[in-house]
Amino acid sequence: MNKTARLIITGKVQGVGFRAFVRNRSMKNNVTGWVKNQDDGSVEALFSGSQEDINKLIEITRRGTPWSKVSDVFVTYSDDDDEYSSFEILS
Repeated sequence: MNKTARLIITGKVQGVGFRAFVRNRSMKNNVTGWVKNQDDGSVEALFSGSQEDINKLIEITRRGTPWSKVSDVFVTYSDDDDEYSSFEILS
């Protein structure tokens, strides 16, 4: 069964290619879902996949890109019945 993690990432994470970074890394780590900017300057993401793959992607997200500065990553988990066939950047 797939697990689902919803993340709120704070810091300098908008305008620095962070969403594309998360999408590219998710595809390399067999994780589906989505990522989007929030009005408050944070980024929200939903990861769906195995617990191991999600954990790897969360750690990658915590490190960020050379141009970003991640302050914190808030994670909540749930069992999700929704099926995601890819990883998308939402506007």
